Amino acid sequence: MDNSYLEGVCRQLRGSLKDVLTWKWDGRFETALAEFSARDKEKILKILAGFLVSRWDNTTIGEAPELVQQVKRHSGGLTSGQLLLLSDLYRAALIYCAWWPWGDGKTISIRIGIHSKEIAAADKSTLTAAFRGWFKV
Repeated sequence: MDNSYLEGVCRQLRGSLKDVLTWKWDGRFETALAEFSARDKEKILKILAGFLVSRWDNTTIGEAPELVQQVKRHSGGLTSGQLLLLSDLYRAALIYCAWWPWGDGKTISIRIGIHSKEIAAADKSTLTAAFRGWFKV
């Protein structure tokens, strides 16, 4: 698998968000995790939309292709207010963002990860290590 596309998008995405978000590793979902004030919602969504071109919510997810359904299942489902944003759906591997507003209405968490249509366990481990390096988590 050619990781240059994934690396380029991840590095650009991280660079675009470096002044507004601090990343940490979420081992539960194997994603980069950041939390921020809901006041910054529009600014963060605008940056994400520059890299993640497909957007799904709980009202549209039923129409999503199987690959998006896989990401939804992997990230724990999709409830009201939550979003899934994804990069190019036609590549072998894609970057996704799970957008999760907190119940207090003051904070939003985003988890960014990589999902592949078909990847062997050894390759997944290598790709996860590379992803962690790109996001410095």
